[in-house]
Amino acid sequence: MTGQTDEDAAAKAAGWRGSRELWLEAAKQAFVDGGLEAVKIQPLGARLNLSRTSFYWFFKDRGALLDALLAHWEAQNTGAIVTACAAYAETLPEAVLSLIGAFLDETGFEPRFDFAVRGWAHGDAGVAAQVQAADEARLAAIREMFRRFGVTEAEADVRARTVYLTQMGYISMQVRETLETRLLRVADYVTIFAGQPPTPADMARFRARFGVA
Repeated sequence: MTGQTDEDAAAKAAGWRGSRELWLEAAKQAFVDGGLEAVKIQPLGARLNLSRTSFYWFFKDRGALLDALLAHWEAQNTGAIVTACAAYAETLPEAVLSLIGAFLDETGFEPRFDFAVRGWAHGDAGVAAQVQAADEARLAAIREMFRRFGVTEAEADVRARTVYLTQMGYISMQVRETLETRLLRVADYVTIFAGQPPTPADMARFRARFGVA
């Protein structure tokens, strides 16, 4: 008995076989750029300059990689929304700004990743069910955000759907806007979503988050 754990073995192998995270990131980029058919072991290995056999150190097969990719999408994209909704805010407009910021900050929520997963769901009932569950979890988090500020259950549901479906519309229509254009509209979006306008101080903090004076 060596006492070596799976994590120890993975860490030892990472130096020359890559790592699980490296393979998963390469799979995500291939998926976002080229769709599901682009996620194949041999091309990913060529992209990483790693052998095909090294892949099997971290994943049983392509199916396991796809499962990991979907789990990563849920943890990253849905996680970013849930975290933003639970973030501390003194007012409802400030809370809505936090949520809008999560959608704009692509270091967390990745719109192209979401778009690609939704495309995948069109041809896979299992993935479609996971996407539906993720949408429900996101809407539940947004509803709870509104409820924290005294909005009734029914109104919170409508406001949550207004926020979320607007954002999903941006993604499904693949709207291309500069950050400055989006920021110019944010105050009016907040007023519509929250039913009250953000303060100038709220907007100054929000714009500073994205490096805009």
